[in-house]
Amino acid sequence: MKRLRAFILPAVMAGAFAAASTSAASALDISGAGATFPYPIYAKWADAYKKETGVGLNYQSIGSGGGIKQIEAKTVVFGATDAPLSGDELTKNGLVQFPMVMGGIVPVINLDGVSQGSLVLDGPTLAKIFLGQVKSWDDPAIKALNPGVALRRQAIAVVHRSDGSGTTFNFTDYLAKVSPDWRSKVGSATAVEWPVGIGAKGNEGVANNVAQTKGSIGYVEYAYAKQNKLNFTKMINKDGKTVSPVSDTFQAAAANADWNSAPGYGVILSNQPGAQSWPMTAATFILIHKQPQDPAAAAEALKFFAWAYTKGGKMAEELDFVPMPASVVTAVEGVWTREIKDASGKPVFTAAH
Repeated sequence: MKRLRAFILPAVMAGAFAAASTSAASALDISGAGATFPYPIYAKWADAYKKETGVGLNYQSIGSGGGIKQIEAKTVVFGATDAPLSGDELTKNGLVQFPMVMGGIVPVINLDGVSQGSLVLDGPTLAKIFLGQVKSWDDPAIKALNPGVALRRQAIAVVHRSDGSGTTFNFTDYLAKVSPDWRSKVGSATAVEWPVGIGAKGNEGVANNVAQTKGSIGYVEYAYAKQNKLNFTKMINKDGKTVSPVSDTFQAAAANADWNSAPGYGVILSNQPGAQSWPMTAATFILIHKQPQDPAAAAEALKFFAWAYTKGGKMAEELDFVPMPASVVTAVEGVWTREIKDASGKPVFTAAH
């Protein structure tokens, strides 16, 4: 396990886990690629699962766009994306999609003299910053939200994703919901034409750029902010309440999700109502072929996901991710049995319960 751990632990900080795919792997190792959003918890699960079963997880943290391309090309057993595919896309490519875990996207800043979590932003002001309309930290719009914070004149350096990203999809989905200007000028997608800023690859890249750039602001999954000790902001949510990015506010946003309302459970959790709801909460999804090229490998992957659902909840919560509700897990495992089959029509996985 020493070799796997050597890639897992630094990778959470530096994004090097994709290199693990070049290390020696056993025949049983599970291959996957995609979203950087869930990388911290997938790495933690992989470490624990390897110790328990001897089966490794070879996961390339390359962004949702890359994960979708690799699963469609059948170069990995599963793909991972934070931007759920539509029912038509799933049907076209013969894929099953299911949510694995939920978490929060947070604005992160590098501002001298501003203590952790003391800066408050709202959606419209955040949109204006990423539109390049609010250019300095002492702008009246920011000062009005932060009467007790000493904000000096300093240019805002925007950092955004440069790769196809489900984190970007969820972040821009939120901005489009709270800012008509953003919706008309930029819109929401895994990759957009950013009006301002510098691009960085992966949640890892954005976190590193913000950490190194004074006056900067970016957006990352919360675990990256926590592990990199980045200063994150509070947000004013849809109900007008100021909330912090913590597990309780992510859970509040997810509480009323209707997981059956979209094909492949593709529910978007941004800007949910509720006094305690974090406005940029998101689920992350797994993609796997209905008729896998390698049924045995697909079975191993589904065993890992079933283990993560059953035994990975506490580990997820330790990183401030939100486990999927038991009712969703039961429904998802039923989908696996009904829809993921080998060439003879036999299910590759049967739930234990």
